[in-house]
Amino acid sequence: MMKKIKIVLLTVVMLFSLSSCVKEQELKDGYYTAHMDGYDKGHGWQEFITVCVSNGKIITVEYNATTPTGFIKSWDIAYMRVMNPAKGIYPNRYTRQYGAQLLEKQSSDIDAISGATSSGKNFKALVEAVLEKAKQGDCSVAIVSYSE
Repeated sequence: MMKKIKIVLLTVVMLFSLSSCVKEQELKDGYYTAHMDGYDKGHGWQEFITVCVSNGKIITVEYNATTPTGFIKSWDIAYMRVMNPAKGIYPNRYTRQYGAQLLEKQSSDIDAISGATSSGKNFKALVEAVLEKAKQGDCSVAIVSYSE
């Protein structure tokens, strides 16, 4: 009998401790976009991210970059042919890898990909911006400044 009481008391204490934990603000369903505040000085790309949130979870991610004319970075075969031998990675690959990490972790806590660390920093900043918008349910486009 005493053992059952201890188990019940322990269960009650655990439930109270779990309920007192601060719950992270849930993401509101919708599409959220963020882009960098201009085109990078080195190559002329503007990175962006669009996520779709459904049932409080990110279910799709589009991360890429465009030129002022709208050309998509991951489609730039010439850029890939130069970058891949030099860095061992290229935009069509690392954009998908960063997106996959976001889908898995549901946070900006991503691991940098060797050869794409600048894009990784920008990706993280873009993710933080869209997550903030998603918590508020604000579907306006977030503008993120390049960090120096």
